[in-house]
Amino acid sequence: MRTPKTLATSLLSLSAAALLALSAAGAASAAPAPGKAPAETSGVSSHTVVETGGADYWTAERMRNAIPGDVLAEKAKQRSANSKAALSRPAEAGAPSTVEAQAPSLQAKEVTPKANASETPVKHIGKVFFTLGGANYVCSANSVSSTNKSTVSTAGHCLNEGPGAFATKFTFVPAYLNGSAPYGMWTAKALYAPTQWSSGGDMTYDTGFAVMNTLNGQKLSDVVGASGVQFNAARGLSYKAFGYPAAAPFNGESLKSCSGTATNDPYNPQFNTQGIPCNMTGGSSGGPWFIGSSSSGYQNSVNSYGYGSNSTTMYGPYWGSVIQQAYSSAAAAS
Repeated sequence: MRTPKTLATSLLSLSAAALLALSAAGAASAAPAPGKAPAETSGVSSHTVVETGGADYWTAERMRNAIPGDVLAEKAKQRSANSKAALSRPAEAGAPSTVEAQAPSLQAKEVTPKANASETPVKHIGKVFFTLGGANYVCSANSVSSTNKSTVSTAGHCLNEGPGAFATKFTFVPAYLNGSAPYGMWTAKALYAPTQWSSGGDMTYDTGFAVMNTLNGQKLSDVVGASGVQFNAARGLSYKAFGYPAAAPFNGESLKSCSGTATNDPYNPQFNTQGIPCNMTGGSSGGPWFIGSSSSGYQNSVNSYGYGSNSTTMYGPYWGSVIQQAYSSAAAAS
């Protein structure tokens, strides 16, 4: 079995200061993050955010220097690769379920594979900044359709250590471009993840959802819109994925995309993940996968991991009933 490396394996040679920060993040898992103790109901862990001033914390310099959050997935990937339980677990096979957005396009068109392409900003796709163990991190995220009109999707490792503490100062910046926040900086009031991620760091379920506070009296999806989502879809579909890769040769300042037909992970099939042609690097974690050839399709996964610093494939978790349960809890939260 091939041992996986994260998208930012190259970042593992970070400065001593960054490595110390990662060690601190690991130590943080021994104690809950500030705020209410994580709640666990029906296979979903949640964390109520009580700190304030998250948006003010993220100065241009802190955003620029934030560490791509995929390095936080390394331990979980190693553990999942060697998990006997994961090796014997069958793939999910629930009934397909769809939540509509405004005129989504689900046409499964043939997609010309592209490892990366430059994109103009998309209103509902952005970057998320957060802290764990005293270190600042950055990932990608997307506004998704929800009853509360305030829900964002990202990778599980971008809001919870897996297993361990939930993130603090979690802030979403939709349509980020070269340091600008054209639609404002939205702070989280609650974070959600499958317990399989928050308690076990199981890469099969590397997805999380955040419920955002209002900004200037407005709800997130009323300002930037929200993608439709689909769960328990067929495997092997064509996708277009988006993210803000920050590790070389990218700088995280603009939106990129990848596209292609999904195939199963041949190295760790127990993850039940799928991959598409893509060389986006660290910082793109949590970016959305859309069925079809544009950002108007249903979201059906997120950027999760690759193999090595020169990976040409991006893998994402299969959005089955487990991840749907986490989504439903977040989407219905007040």
